[in-house]
Amino acid sequence: MTDEPVTQAVVDEDWGAALGEQAPGGQTATVFQELSDQPRRSAANPDIDFILDIPVQLTVELGRTRITVKNLMQLAHGSVIELNSPAGAPLDVLVNGCLIAQGEVVVVNEKFGIRLTDITSPAERIRKLNR
Repeated sequence: MTDEPVTQAVVDEDWGAALGEQAPGGQTATVFQELSDQPRRSAANPDIDFILDIPVQLTVELGRTRITVKNLMQLAHGSVIELNSPAGAPLDVLVNGCLIAQGEVVVVNEKFGIRLTDITSPAERIRKLNR
C-alpha cells in the first residue's frame, strides 16, 4: 500500500486553498469540482457532448524571441535569452496554439500554476479552435 492518495489529497487541498484566495467567499475553489460534477449531457447543446473528453494541449507562454542558428549553437548553461515580453506582463494561455486567456504565475507546494486574469468568451474560444 502506498501513501500516494494521501499525498494527492494534500496537494488538492493546497490548490483548493490557493484558488479560494482569488474570489470572495471561496467560490472559485469549487469551480473545478462543480465542472466535474455537471451532467455529461447538455439539453441546450447536445452536439458538443461527444467532444468533451477530447484532450487538448494547454500551454502557458512567458514570451518569445528569434535568434540565429549561430547564437543558438553558442548557448550554454547559464546563458540568458531576452524575450519579447516585459517583466510583469501577463502570461499567454494557449490551447492547441490558440490564445484563449492571460494570467499570472502562482506557486503552491513548489509547483507552478496560473491564475487567469483575462479570458476570452466561450464563443470566441470555440471560434479560435475551429481555425
